[in-house]
Amino acid sequence: MSTPTAPLISLTWTDHLTGHRGHLVVDRLVRGVSSGGLRMRRGCTLEEVTGLARGMTTKEALHWTPGARYIPLGGAKGGIDCDPHDPEAFGVLTRYLRAMRPYIERFWTTGEDLGLTQDLVERAAAEAGLVSSVQAVYPLLDDERAARQRLADAFAVDVDGIGLDELAGGCGVAEAVLAALDRAGRPYAGTRVALQGLGTMGGATARFLARSGLVIVAVADVKGTLANPDGLDVEALLRGRDAFGAMDRATLGPGDVELPAGAWLSADADVLVPAAVSYCIHAGNQADIRARWVVEAANMPVVPEAEVLLAARGVTVLPDVVVNSATNAWWWWTLFGDIDADADRAFAHVRASMRALIERMLARADADGSTPRAAAHALVAERLPQIAERYGCYR
Repeated sequence: MSTPTAPLISLTWTDHLTGHRGHLVVDRLVRGVSSGGLRMRRGCTLEEVTGLARGMTTKEALHWTPGARYIPLGGAKGGIDCDPHDPEAFGVLTRYLRAMRPYIERFWTTGEDLGLTQDLVERAAAEAGLVSSVQAVYPLLDDERAARQRLADAFAVDVDGIGLDELAGGCGVAEAVLAALDRAGRPYAGTRVALQGLGTMGGATARFLARSGLVIVAVADVKGTLANPDGLDVEALLRGRDAFGAMDRATLGPGDVELPAGAWLSADADVLVPAAVSYCIHAGNQADIRARWVVEAANMPVVPEAEVLLAARGVTVLPDVVVNSATNAWWWWTLFGDIDADADRAFAHVRASMRALIERMLARADADGSTPRAAAHALVAERLPQIAERYGCYR
């Protein structure tokens, strides 16, 4: 497969009221539609969004299962350079979506990402005059009404205080961790985990790992790192977090300590899960990592130079394009009808799909003598031409 030099669409928007800038990148269309979330963070760049859009093309291709109802879409991403805590953030989001309305109506399906919740995206989309943030996919559905109801029902499912939509992605991340441990012959009990972020992805990941017997020894948020060598009470932390994943220090238990924000990176852990921001592991701090595995729950948390140095030290990086792909896939499995609005069935489908994908990736890496990321991209290089030949590809 030849590598394109530029995405299909790349544009930057400037809010006329505040001067905040937003970006949209459509890397590829399949059946005329692309998929990728919308993030909001201070400092978000077009380069960042471009990389994320290419990653979405990869995630879509990796979850292609011939014969399934869900047929992968192309990859895209949106990003707004604005602090989501800014009082003007909702207005900026609404005006961005209004400006992007022609794209969302026709060929870009989007949803929550870093700094935004799905509820917030949908409220702003309604104010911007959109039917839904995923309405571009509706013409591809066999029964639009039934599909939309199925997705609405799934979003209404609550599991021990957390919505199924939040849990699906974390279930996938946790299964990636468990698959890697199984392949290494490492027991779950006593395996130590440190996470950056207890938001949607990090919080769900922490819950699934803790319930599998792993010990969560450190969790970082914007205020700092909470740590306990005997294990943090994950459920207490989840009950006390705010909408942005910041943890209530009043929930701290005996033995819990507060450390500086970067302390999660050097925690005495076997598994490190960056689940918050991009580019947080770089050449300047990778030497602090003591873990055996880095599992990318966030998008692009490990810069390429750091990944090379980590590999030389025997640290395996499981790449974001595989690890966090269940969030996107769950949406489409539900909307297209491969699964229904049932938590147990959704988790079983996520686990089976992620387990198979991780096994294929790691087996390919072993066979090629490459990194897991290189193996994932090799799998995509084989799949994209098949998808394009069967369903069409518009670049």
